Amino acid sequence: MSASRLILVMLACLLAACEQAPAPSNGFAGLGQDAADFAQVERGRPLVFPLDEGAHDGYRIEWWYVTANLTDAQGREWGVQWTLFRSALRPGPEQVGWQSPNLWMGHAGLTSPFGHQHAERLARGGIGQAGVVAEPFSAWIDDWSLRAESGTQPLLRMQAHGEAFSYDLRLHSEGPRVLHGDQGYSEKSGKGQASYYYSLPFLRVEGQVEVDGQRYPVHGQAWLDREWSSQPLAADQQGWDWFSLHLADGAKLMLFQVRQADGAHYRAGTWISATGQAQALRGEQISLQPLAHTRQAGGQQVPTRWRVQVAEHGVDVEVDAIEPNAWMGTAFPYWEGPVRLHGQPGGRGYLEMTGY
Repeated sequence: MSASRLILVMLACLLAACEQAPAPSNGFAGLGQDAADFAQVERGRPLVFPLDEGAHDGYRIEWWYVTANLTDAQGREWGVQWTLFRSALRPGPEQVGWQSPNLWMGHAGLTSPFGHQHAERLARGGIGQAGVVAEPFSAWIDDWSLRAESGTQPLLRMQAHGEAFSYDLRLHSEGPRVLHGDQGYSEKSGKGQASYYYSLPFLRVEGQVEVDGQRYPVHGQAWLDREWSSQPLAADQQGWDWFSLHLADGAKLMLFQVRQADGAHYRAGTWISATGQAQALRGEQISLQPLAHTRQAGGQQVPTRWRVQVAEHGVDVEVDAIEPNAWMGTAFPYWEGPVRLHGQPGGRGYLEMTGY
């Protein structure tokens, strides 16, 4: 067991008032463990809004995930990440107080012209420290938040801070919600693992970021992901590489591969036209080739330059990390940062890599 994994299990025990913590298991962050007692993801279950913007009792894990590609007044590139995870110790509904089955974890990241910074928050459910409400939408952990604001059109305000950074951004959607896979049923293996998965990929952003006491107005585009499941990985799957790309012609592209021990990685994705029409992509339609690796603070060699091809839609780009050392040294460490696209059609986006 890695030191970070041991720390998280100890924290889970403390937050659960010394309830029996789950044993370490297979897959990145234990996501390949057996989840038979939890609610299962089923094909054909319709997603319902705004209900499915909230938390889902009975499922083992879910997340609310925002990444933003931003530009300041000097034309410099920035990247922002805001994430809230809910993880259930046992099946069952939320309860008041320490009987709550839910643990919450928040991650904030800022990639700037001055480097990469991140922060983490941990909380127990049932005591008001963290949670999600579907309507009006509000997600929070401590004083970090992602909340709906009133106005002439739907707005989200996103705030978080770390030791020497903060951000305060407003996001509004200029396009439709997109359901991935089969109407939101997103397979992650050939063995039945799946999640419910949808995105808001057409978010426009304005606001400010702060580094070492200096504030910078920024603007750009963002991508919000919502996903929940009880077993998103198989036991022999080690982690994933995930791309959310804003193409220069206005289209959007989500791609992922879940890395398997035998090297036969599971791939899927979604092509989204500039007007919001979505097409699910199968593994054979996607080519993902790592080109260069960068050693991170923890000693891991992580591929921070890729060649990405979707021939059917004329995509052939080299994806380069803006900051190759965008390592999230959190309880479960991973790489997450903004990227530039060189080639056809060019653009910007975000890359996440876990399990390295």
